[in-house]
Amino acid sequence: MSGLKVLIVDDQPAVLAALELLFDVHGFQTLVTRTPEQALELIRSEELGVVLQDMNFHRDATSGEEGEALLHAIRKLDPDLPVVLMTAFQSLEAAVRLVRAGASDYIAKPWNDDKLVATVKNLIRLRELSQENLRLRTSSSRSRAGLASEHDLCGLVYQSAAMHEVVRLAAKVAPSEAAVLVTGPNGSGKERIAQIVQANSRRKDKPFVKVNAGGLPDELLEAELFGAEAGAYTGAKKLRIGRFEEADGGTLFLDEIGNLSMMGQMKLLRVLQSGEFQRLGSNTTRKVDVRLISATNADLTRAIAQGTFREDLYFRLNVIELGIPALRDRADDVLPIAEHLLTGYRTEGGQVYELTADAQQALVDHEWPGNVRELENRLQRASLVCQAPRITAADLGLAAGAGSAPSGATAAAAEVPAPSKPGSADPERAELERILVESGGVVATAAAMLGVSRQALYRRMDRLGVELERRPKG
Repeated sequence: MSGLKVLIVDDQPAVLAALELLFDVHGFQTLVTRTPEQALELIRSEELGVVLQDMNFHRDATSGEEGEALLHAIRKLDPDLPVVLMTAFQSLEAAVRLVRAGASDYIAKPWNDDKLVATVKNLIRLRELSQENLRLRTSSSRSRAGLASEHDLCGLVYQSAAMHEVVRLAAKVAPSEAAVLVTGPNGSGKERIAQIVQANSRRKDKPFVKVNAGGLPDELLEAELFGAEAGAYTGAKKLRIGRFEEADGGTLFLDEIGNLSMMGQMKLLRVLQSGEFQRLGSNTTRKVDVRLISATNADLTRAIAQGTFREDLYFRLNVIELGIPALRDRADDVLPIAEHLLTGYRTEGGQVYELTADAQQALVDHEWPGNVRELENRLQRASLVCQAPRITAADLGLAAGAGSAPSGATAAAAEVPAPSKPGSADPERAELERILVESGGVVATAAAMLGVSRQALYRRMDRLGVELERRPKG
């Protein structure tokens, strides 16, 4: 059983004795007190997993104001400590309001022993996971600082463990000559990762040449990549140096490689296989020393199966793959990136813009279909329309709390994931359902197990079509 203790706060000795016995039978360590003042002292001094508190602490008190004051005091001392409210029927409305204000759950008196024990067990597990995540984040922060001190990260701002792993691998493979394929949705920062590879390679002082491969029509492809002699085609009045020659000794970054035509793929593969090419209109064979990095937002394995991308080219390009997660799946990065981007905007008086609390919440809750590029656009919009140095959710064009998960009490295993549709083979959905089942359907616990916020988990559930269905209690 966990080493974290249950703190019970109630002014009735009989209630304290009954609860202490109940938790002792189930292997929990308990501390009991009859006053809010002593409860706060114990919170300061003890390792607690959950607080179970009454709403009133004097015989004639019925308003719940004392319980509300204690909850707010606990929140100031330890914002992450789970608090369960014990309430009589007449104060149920106040308990629901306090759950929305930060309480973890409420239990009506007289309580159901099984439900109470299950709730406390889940919340203690959540507390343990939160503490472990904090330790991991602290360790990750040190790791990020070490990585930044040893490598040029090209100004990349991030906080999430997922992005740290991408950056760490980019820095690790940079000294090699291996071809790198950077994958990820539009606007997620693929070019910045390519720059990190270049900046930490032996080619860091050589050219870094960028080409939008998907935007090149076949008739211009050869001239763009390999160059053309004067008179090689209509309008070619002078020698044109191709991008491969421009990148000689350095790195060639081919963006949107998944949109390259089949003809373009064949011509690129021929050069990669032989290392040689000819300018358009020339018979002279040329050879350059180029490190190739390519990027795409397309699923190239699916494109290969559909016959729209060459498998042999894919293996030439994908010696090392660096996959960037969508911004919606790394919510920890949203606010650090936003605050960094805001340093580039100033009011007419020269002040740096700040984000209000509702703006911060709206940013974290938003789905970010356009990823970092959309975030940058929204901040630019806000800097143009806001009426003060503080940016609100309305300035961002976002409704405060939009897309957030519904607030309310944490279920004590009353909800479980609806089963997958027959034939479902989505491994991400299967893993999410497994976590939800393991957590007993408690979203807060599942979120902690996954290392994401509850809002991010709800968004992932919605994206994958995972629903929680309420089952009747047996």
